[in-house]
Amino acid sequence: MSALTMGVEEEFLLVDPACGATLPVAEKVVACASAADLPAGATVQRELRDTQVEAATGVCVTAAELRAHLTAGRRVVAAAARDHGAVAVASASPVLESGGRVPSTLARFVAIDDMYGEVTRDYEACGCHVHVGVPDPDTAVAVVNHLARWLPTLLALSVNSPFYQGRDTGYGSWRIVQQSRFPGSGLAPYFRDHAAFRAEVGRLVECGALADEAQTFWFARPSPKLPTVEIRVADTAATVPEAVLHAMLGRALVRVALDDLRRGREAAPVPAQMAAAAVWSAARYGLAGPGVDLERSRRVPATELVTALLGHVRDALTETGDLPEVHAQLDRLRSDGTGAERQRRVAGTGGLPAVVTDLTLRDESDAPGYSEAAQASEEPHG
Repeated sequence: MSALTMGVEEEFLLVDPACGATLPVAEKVVACASAADLPAGATVQRELRDTQVEAATGVCVTAAELRAHLTAGRRVVAAAARDHGAVAVASASPVLESGGRVPSTLARFVAIDDMYGEVTRDYEACGCHVHVGVPDPDTAVAVVNHLARWLPTLLALSVNSPFYQGRDTGYGSWRIVQQSRFPGSGLAPYFRDHAAFRAEVGRLVECGALADEAQTFWFARPSPKLPTVEIRVADTAATVPEAVLHAMLGRALVRVALDDLRRGREAAPVPAQMAAAAVWSAARYGLAGPGVDLERSRRVPATELVTALLGHVRDALTETGDLPEVHAQLDRLRSDGTGAERQRRVAGTGGLPAVVTDLTLRDESDAPGYSEAAQASEEPHG
């Protein structure tokens, strides 16, 4: 099988560099960024709050191509934000204060605010979404069924929102806690085919839980617009290499699922309460504590689940040539810690303003988005 196509959407916060509060300047930033030179198919667009923007890559095949798209998107967003008195920050939640709720100028987002009320008032959560090409909608649904048991581990690897409006939440991903307030958040139910999936989404719309059929809160789904599976579990990545890692693992999981389906191996449904426990544990601890093994319904070290994930996708990564890069990035996470762990280290030496500075996108390179301050409070790792 040839390498599957992929694309990534990264959401960023727009922040006042003087005080660290989020700034509602997305309309200006998007207009400026959209006029810049981006790779083919790449875009910059609005998000739910006017304090957020999203940079989407074009369709990519190789890790190198994806890295170039991600780097260009971050560079353009950083420059456009700077031109309008803001900085773009790669954190999945506001580290310091929110700039306050400003009504969106986009009709769909106005409708969402009206529907969910207080739930969206302070919702400035930013994620990293990976799209992987699949042949048809029924296959997409079957692939999503296969992905379910691995999504909490992808979350544990990606946690990057420990702080929220000036306080340490105690979680690795406060974004997931905020998202859990929406109806249907978490792992998708098991669906037998795309018709069943659409019927359930339609019922949720009819019952008033979703604004429309393009809006669901499940961590993986068939894309409503593209011929892809969309994996939406990860926090926005602090760095380009971490975003690439998430995409490589997501694509490899889809590849293994497709191989299993060709052999007639359907996924087993994941018990709903075990799924909720696994998501909560991943959001709470990241890689620095226990996780939930969904195959055996038991608590294990989160790092053990990463080892199992890597074993599951090793052949797929080898076939696409991505295994060495994935090994290197996982080794880096083991030594330097997740985004959440690094944020806490920076805060321990420089306070929360230093965290904002550390996560600010640069417009000149794709260098790691965290400084040496992230490691200043610890001895070098062996």
